[in-house]
Parts: sequence; structure tokens; C-alpha cells
Amino acid sequence: MNISENSRDGALVIAAAGRLDSSTAAVLEAVLPARVKVQKAVILCLAEVPYVSSAGLRVLLIGAKAAKAAGNRLVITGLSPAVREVFDISGFSKIFSIEVDVEAAVVAIG
Repeated sequence: MNISENSRDGALVIAAAGRLDSSTAAVLEAVLPARVKVQKAVILCLAEVPYVSSAGLRVLLIGAKAAKAAGNRLVITGLSPAVREVFDISGFSKIFSIEVDVEAAVVAIG
């Protein structure tokens, strides 16, 4: 899993690429919770993530809880149909603010 970060209109954009599973979840876990604790708005782009396992969902949930505890926002973008299905089945679609792409997330954060 590769992670890149950049700023966009006052938000931190974290882009992940590769499978998000038990062998790669630690890479995202090393970044996401720490960033959402200090950044008012974080956009997590999963456009280059073709697969998310339960280990990946756990890391996303840790990030969501950290953002909420800090009073910050986490928006997820770029879900492929397969990853969106995992979010829908697991109920994560109701937990997270999800936008189509980074542009839409920037607008939503406003």
C-alpha cells in the first residue's frame, strides 16, 4: 500500500493505493488516526484501492473515531463499486461521509 498526502483548499488529502487488507492495513493505520486528530478536515481518497478487508475497515473505523473525538472531519472519496459494496454491506456507508471524488469532498467540507 502506498500513501501520499497533499493539501487542498484547507483540507489534507490522503490518497491510498493498493489493497487494504491484513498485510497492508498497518501502513494506513500509521497515518490516518494521527492526521485526523490534528487536521480539521481530512479527505481519504480510495480511488486506487480495489479491495478492502475487515482489517482495512477496522483502520477506517479507528480513523473515524479519532476524528470525531477531536471534533474534526473525515470524508472518504473514490470508492470503486466493489469497495462501495463492502461499505454498504458492513454499514460503513452510514458511518462515513462519502463523496464521489476529491472535488466533491472539498465542496462538502466547504
